[in-house]
Amino acid sequence: MTPFDRPPVGMNLARTSKVVAQAFDAALVEAGGTLPVWLTLLSVKSKELANQRELAGMIGIQGATLTHHLNAMETQGLLTRRRDPENRRVHQVALTEAGEALFEKLRLAAVAFDKRLRAGIPDDRLAEFAEVLAMLRRNAEASQS
Repeated sequence: MTPFDRPPVGMNLARTSKVVAQAFDAALVEAGGTLPVWLTLLSVKSKELANQRELAGMIGIQGATLTHHLNAMETQGLLTRRRDPENRRVHQVALTEAGEALFEKLRLAAVAFDKRLRAGIPDDRLAEFAEVLAMLRRNAEASQS
């Protein structure tokens, strides 16, 4: 058996990741959001108040990209930003009532998508899969060092 008798793990993972990401984004769009909006709402919700620098790190995007998303979300009435009284260079971000409502819609869409994605896969296989993904992530991170 040669290494090319089946697709390399990385290629298979990349293809699967792309398909799953596109399907997840479509589910979020159908619920009235997008992946960046969901990640922003989720990050703000997980911390009562978060500053923009922390948010960018939690979401995994650059500060300028986050600012673009936050400006749009603030215009839509989903969140507020205010200067931190202890550090005027830092903005604190909080969800509005409309942001809370959209968060809940997107949360339900994410849970339904996850349920659909896991359909027919026993819990023990999912646990093993999570372990394998963690090992692949560690191996990939080690190769970047």
